[in-house]
Amino acid sequence: MQQINLEKIRTFIKYFITKNNAKNILLAISGGQDSIYLIKILETLKKQSFQKKIHISYIYIDHQWKQTSHEQVKHIINYIKLIKSNIIIYQINEITLSEDECRKLRYNIIVQHAKKYKFQVIMTGHNATDTIETFIQNIIKGSGIESLTNLAIKSKIFQEVFILRPLLKLDREIIYWICKQFYLPIWSDSTNYIYKIQRNRIRQELIPYIKKYLHKNIEKNIKSLINNYYYQNEYIKQSVIKLYLKSQHNKRTAISRQQINTQNFMLQMKIIQLFYFDNFQIHLENPKIMKIINKINNKSLKLSKIMTFNNFMFFINKNWFYLSIKR
Repeated sequence: MQQINLEKIRTFIKYFITKNNAKNILLAISGGQDSIYLIKILETLKKQSFQKKIHISYIYIDHQWKQTSHEQVKHIINYIKLIKSNIIIYQINEITLSEDECRKLRYNIIVQHAKKYKFQVIMTGHNATDTIETFIQNIIKGSGIESLTNLAIKSKIFQEVFILRPLLKLDREIIYWICKQFYLPIWSDSTNYIYKIQRNRIRQELIPYIKKYLHKNIEKNIKSLINNYYYQNEYIKQSVIKLYLKSQHNKRTAISRQQINTQNFMLQMKIIQLFYFDNFQIHLENPKIMKIINKINNKSLKLSKIMTFNNFMFFINKNWFYLSIKR
């Protein structure tokens, strides 16, 4: 079982590297079981002939949350030295226990490092259990369907930079036993038991409680739900893009009012969002979108100025929702 999983992931990574002609790979590690397992896979691939021209480097972000942070850094450095590879370590001086803040900061550092040193692939150790925990967190936040399916095995963040999550189909428990089988040096992270961090409460208390008292197959059911939401979200996105292209003015920065107000509320919101993002690369807040939709759906409205943005004014008339330059 473990060997099959290992071989499947190796094959997938080899295929992805070959297909995208990736030469430089950056693996973001934590010292935990997921990243240590990925190191094992990549170092195995290094020995194969097709990998001779591939450069693999490692990056670790030290948030300095705990007293043992220094020892953990030493542990990681020693292991990377043992496998004769390279690692870059960033230390965060301003300590915060906010998971969202840390995640944004960590992601920004890794992406900027990848851009600066021309890495084509950023690899992370997210697993199937992470997707379940993230799903629950996003439900608590009241996120939309896009956020409920936001962890993908591969995604493109820039023209030539991909994020790859090759362990996303494996549960944390399986990865743990594979690491035990290969005697890999997993670092036991004490921050996993800090209950001020929301993810830890979900992992250590909420999911076990649901499994024991409500439904023993909760994890399997959430995986199925995430999969269904993914295809629903893809269908919505494709529908929105088709409608947006169909409703665009052939010369001006405008979209057809008649095309929009015949759609249901969800598609109306998505088309307005896409209109703003396509022209300004900004995500418009929901209250402003609601204001626009109310104007669009007001059949008695002939001409109205809706809002201003930088040097532009947004208008709606009988046929079009459009922008005009301030004069």
